[in-house]
Amino acid sequence: MRRKLEDIIAIPADPDDPEDGDVTEAALRQALIERDRRVRGLQLAPTKQQVTLRLDQDVLAKFRGTGPGWQARINAILKAASV
Repeated sequence: MRRKLEDIIAIPADPDDPEDGDVTEAALRQALIERDRRVRGLQLAPTKQQVTLRLDQDVLAKFRGTGPGWQARINAILKAASV
């Protein structure tokens, strides 16, 4: 669910942080416009199917700990094991 600009409350800059600056309404509006441009649409020809899979907690933690792309890495390992 996307929030409207009016629902977002800006937080003032931290006076003790020299790299922190106030966020203006114009900057926030521009950031929201840029975010909307980056939203990916539906695939034209879906190649994957969403499923529910139960994994041990330690296995899941190890894959998630490898950072972004952990689901693709699980997919690659399962694909290699199925050949």
